[in-house]
This record gives sequence, structure tokens and C-alpha cells, in this order.
Amino acid sequence: MDCMLVMGDSYNTDILIVGAGVAGSALAYALGKDGRQVHVIERDLSEPDRIVGELLQPGGYLKLIELGLEDCVEEIDAQQIFGYAIYKDGKSTKLPYPLEGFQSNVAGRSFHNGRFIQRMREKAASLPNVRLEQGTVTSLLEQEGTVQGVNYKTRNGQEMTAYAPLTIVDIPSCFVAMVLENCELPYANHGHVILADPSPILFYPISSTEIPSELYDAFISAIEKGSIRTMPNRSMPASPYPTPGALLLGDAFNMRHPLTGGGMTVALSDIVLLRELLKPLRNLNDASALCKYLESFYTLRKPMASTINTLAGALYKVFSASTDIARNEMRQACFDYLSLGGVFSNGPIALLSGLNPRPLNLVLHFFAVAIYGLGRLALPFPSPKSIFIGSKLILTASSIIFPIMKAEGVVQVLFPITKPAYYKATHAY
Repeated sequence: MDCMLVMGDSYNTDILIVGAGVAGSALAYALGKDGRQVHVIERDLSEPDRIVGELLQPGGYLKLIELGLEDCVEEIDAQQIFGYAIYKDGKSTKLPYPLEGFQSNVAGRSFHNGRFIQRMREKAASLPNVRLEQGTVTSLLEQEGTVQGVNYKTRNGQEMTAYAPLTIVDIPSCFVAMVLENCELPYANHGHVILADPSPILFYPISSTEIPSELYDAFISAIEKGSIRTMPNRSMPASPYPTPGALLLGDAFNMRHPLTGGGMTVALSDIVLLRELLKPLRNLNDASALCKYLESFYTLRKPMASTINTLAGALYKVFSASTDIARNEMRQACFDYLSLGGVFSNGPIALLSGLNPRPLNLVLHFFAVAIYGLGRLALPFPSPKSIFIGSKLILTASSIIFPIMKAEGVVQVLFPITKPAYYKATHAY
């Protein structure tokens, strides 16, 4: 989903986007529909073959509807997802999405990432004011602190100039996956999370025939075929570094652990917000003023982005096996808490799905799990050992969530109410 958005007036282009993944393609269509002249440069316009970006949460699907892109999940054999099933030590619990009050078509979607991206690219390219080009950016053009554009090579090797910088990030770990064909999952149209050792395993349908399943024979068969694949795990909080003439979006700007499948939801939410911020602006040529105006973007995106980012990182740590007894108690407490159903499952799953992006609710549920675990240890009669483990459990919960929140920005996460003064003023460009 990497893309960088650059604004300028050269070559009669209002907006140039580098990267035509989920974020880049959706942004190109959204801004093109608003009448902007958009130029998109993508390194490879062939259908991507990746193992990430295969699950779109219901909150992300709602953003697709806002952008007018909901038909991009049609005709690609996408599967509706209505919730999760979690397995631990032979026990399971079912966690449906709280979809009451939404239209019947609102649900999660899982699919082949490449098919989805191609549909998005086709939709963007169908607009007469959107130009989609294959090329590789080679260098950034910057003058007096303002991004002017980039040099790039076309697919034929011709060197050209256009507006677009590119961001590169480090690789801290890997995500491993495979595709299993003609299998059945215990719960149809649900994602499945196995709390395995050392880390959780995910299963979810991505088409009507290729269904990742826990069935032993299919699992072994896929291994023997050598179809195990890896993709980098990247976690990168969104640190705002406004640069006149440029704005980072997608994975180039903000990444989280892929466990919860929230990346596309965050990216699409950012695009909806950015489109609304840019709508009243008639002229984008004053790079410094525009940069100041868009500072509000970093604050306004916090509720959705930080809720999903924090939950993804925290859940991965809670669900991963550990030799520490307090960590294992936290893991068991989380499973049992979600198994209670009602508000105890609906609340967390609403956060995960992007249907209720409220960071404060996330903190409350996270520590409710820890307190629930403490209660399990203390009842029916507390012992010095159980009190000691319970105290460690609370400390463990704090050591998991607070560093993640600190990286996201505690004040902005919990109290995203202060907008930059420039945004509060009325401007007409």
C-alpha cells in the first residue's frame, strides 16, 4: 500500500501519486472524481502476487462505500467475513462482528490481494483525468525545502521527471503464510485464530476454493509443495514530518502488525479524510500554506489509525506464547474474557473491525482483561502466589500497551480534540 502524494502544477498535474497499491489506487480514484488532474506512477502494473492485504475489515468496507469503490470487491471471488473464531488448547470461541444496524452487505471481505488491487487500478484508470503509468522512481527533486518532484524511468528505460518521492523502511521480522486449496474451515465465513506456540496462526478464506484451513492433510500437502511464503512484518508509528509539497500515505507512512488485518482499513480511512480536507481547496500551488493546512490530517486520523495500530501490536504480544507465567495468564485471561460474549466480545471486536475506533475504549477493555485475569487467580481464595502472579499480570499489561501508545502519541491518541489553529481558520485558495 506504499504511496506518496505530491502536489504541484507542472505538466498540468494537480496531484501525482507514486505507487498504485490499495492506497494509491483508491486515492487516485477519489481525487480524480473530485475533478483533480492525477498522475500515478507504479513500478509494476501487473497483478501483484502477495500474501498480505487479504482481509478487509467491515470498517474498511464502509470506507470503500464512502469512496464509491465497493464494486471493487465484486467479480474477484471475494468472501464475506462475519467475525472470528479463536482456538486455544482444544477450546474455541466465536466472535461475530457487531453488524446490527448496518446494511446487509456490510461485512468483512477476504480476497486475493492482487485481484483487488487490479480492480482498483482499473477503476482509477477509467477516469479521463487520471493517468496511470508504469515507471520506477530513481531520485527525489527538492528545492529550498520544498519537494519539486522526482526523476523516474519509464518501462522502456527512458528517463523522465515527475512529482513523487519514495520512502524505504527497515525489516524487523517476517510473516509466514501459505495457500491451502479445497479445504473447509470449522466456521464458514469467519477468520480463525489459533493461539499456537510461539505465535498465533491465522486462517481465513480468500476465494471459494483456496481456503486456509487447520485440516492436517491439506496443511501437510501445502508444505510438501513448498508453498510457504514470507512477507516482512513492519511496525512504524505515524510520525508527522510535514514537508511542503509532499504527504506520505499508506505503508510508506504508517504500518502495524498484520495480525488484525487493519492495514487497508487505516489506509482507506486516511484517504477519505484527505479527500475531505482537499475538497474546498481550489488551488494547490502554495506549498507552504498547503503543508500548514494539512497538519490537521495527522490529528484527525488518530482515532481510527491509533485504535487499530495499538490493538494489532498489543494483541500479537498477548496472543504469543511465553515462558513468563504472567504473560501466559494474560493470554488465557484474554481468551476467557472474549469467550464471555456480549459486551466482553462485542467491544473488542468492534475496535478490531474499525466499526468503533475509540482508543479510550481499547485501553478500558485491555485493562478489563488484566483485572479479569487477576480475579481468576484470586478466586475462590487468594494466596500469596496468586497475588504475586496477579500483580505481575497488571504490570505485564502495562508494559505491553503503554509503549505502543507512547509511540503513537498518548495525548493525540486519547484526546484527539485539538486541531491546529491554521485548520480552524477559513481559507480559500
